[in-house]
Amino acid sequence: MKTTRSAKLFAEAQQLIPGGVNSPVRAFRSVGGQPRFIQRAKGSRLHDVDGNAYIDYVLSWGPMILGHAHPAVIGAIKKAAGLGTSYGAPTELEVLLAKEIRAAFPSMEKVRLVSSGTEAVMSAIRAARGFTKRDSILKFEGCYHGHSDYLLAKAGSGLATLGIPDSPGVPEDFAKHTLTAPYNDIRAVQQLIKEHQNQLACVILEPIAGNMGVVPPDPGFLPALRQLTAEHDIVLIFDEVISGFRVNYGGAQALYGIKPDLTVLGKIIGGGLPVGAYGGRKEIMDLIAPSGPVYQAGTLSGNPLAVAAGLATLKQLKARGIYKKLEDNSNALAKGMGEAAKKAGISVTQTRVGSMLTTFFTPGPVVDWNTAKQCDTKRYGQFFHAMLDQGIYLAPSQFEAAFLSTAHSAQDIAKTIKAAHTAFKKL
Repeated sequence: MKTTRSAKLFAEAQQLIPGGVNSPVRAFRSVGGQPRFIQRAKGSRLHDVDGNAYIDYVLSWGPMILGHAHPAVIGAIKKAAGLGTSYGAPTELEVLLAKEIRAAFPSMEKVRLVSSGTEAVMSAIRAARGFTKRDSILKFEGCYHGHSDYLLAKAGSGLATLGIPDSPGVPEDFAKHTLTAPYNDIRAVQQLIKEHQNQLACVILEPIAGNMGVVPPDPGFLPALRQLTAEHDIVLIFDEVISGFRVNYGGAQALYGIKPDLTVLGKIIGGGLPVGAYGGRKEIMDLIAPSGPVYQAGTLSGNPLAVAAGLATLKQLKARGIYKKLEDNSNALAKGMGEAAKKAGISVTQTRVGSMLTTFFTPGPVVDWNTAKQCDTKRYGQFFHAMLDQGIYLAPSQFEAAFLSTAHSAQDIAKTIKAAHTAFKKL
């Protein structure tokens, strides 16, 4: 597979951009080799600058649930762009998207649109602190909530990929307000709440962890967490940037029947354009300026192109049978990958919720960050490149999810499974 042009661009990029990339995991550091520079995408395929095509399971890290360049989404973006790209003033589209989000997520009684998931999480935590008049937060090891200073303690995703336990540049005074617990460990949460209940403003988590690979919640974990936080007047925040509209039209909270106090969304609600949102109980959200004293603002918040793309995406997701198709194809892929590994004598553990899944290179169950980090990342890197050479684009990190879109066909799944048989045999 020719990659000359990508190699040349990467060499040039490293002279201009830190690490040659604008987001760390793109650099292929944990899998080795050099990244492929993408020129265009359509449906389930990526096409790089050297003319190679790949079946894409990264999907821009989740938002392209309809596949790339879906006609309805592109049409909405073109129409919006023809009217102007940014106004710095309210639009009707913002109201329509807020209505759509609230209808899908009844817990989000009021919604504020922002420009990224990181910004949305930062703002939701500020709202929780303003509401409770407490400073500390509790997060879970391996859960990534963006790169705000106080959320980089024991985060997953890119930090796990690069082997950075905590980030330099984060003052100790910020980090001291962040408590961490193992994911799926309700006893650890109980103990931390007992010790810090008068300081804890909120508990934040991915209800389906997606940044240490896909780790589903144990049965009873989320209900117990909801009960504990309610008993101690602690705000419960669900970070559904990945799972929102991905595993269910109403996200993980609809799937598991849990109502958080605040929810953070992103990715799919922008149809592939930069976007974020946070919302929840009216009495908390009414503290946000200009209604209340908790300040948050953004020049490009509610950008008309992103909102138009999001509305077009959500409209398509309402079509009958969409989530069943995603479920069936994802199940077929996971089953086929598992059979390929077993036939080759390779020990893997597979996790999946809806159309997000991970093949962990470890024989044991993966229930939290401690078990996830036992994976053989070197072997994953070998597998990644064996698949890439066959035109299958997986996440360049063991600690990320694979995603499917409605554009992935049965033929795509079959080709991927066939490639997996070949790749596992090479390990």
